[in-house]
Amino acid sequence: MKRVGFMLKVKKEMLTEYKEVHQNVWPEMLEALRNAGWTNYSIFATEDGTLFGYVETEDFQKALSGMDGLEINAKWQAAMDKYFEQLEGKRPDEMMLELDEVFHLD
Repeated sequence: MKRVGFMLKVKKEMLTEYKEVHQNVWPEMLEALRNAGWTNYSIFATEDGTLFGYVETEDFQKALSGMDGLEINAKWQAAMDKYFEQLEGKRPDEMMLELDEVFHLD
C-alpha cells in the first residue's frame, strides 16, 4: 500500500465553510472513494487555507482516474470549486500537488 501526501489551497475566507461541508460528505461520494481504492484518507488544514491530504492506496493515479468519470465525483467537484484558489479552469481533484515521501516511521 502506498502512502500519498498532497496539497491544495482553500480560500482563507472560505475555510470554515469548507470544514463544515466535510463534516457531512455525501454517502455516495464516500462509497465512490472507497470503490476507487481510497483508504485511510484524511485532510488537514492550516489557518491560511493550505490543505494537506493523506491517503493510502495501491496506485494514486489509478485512484484518481477511478473517480474521474463518475457522476457523483463531477457533482462533488463542482460543489467544491468555489472554495479553492488557483484552479486555472480545472477541478480541485485535478490540482492535487502530490508530495514525495521523505521519511516514514512505523
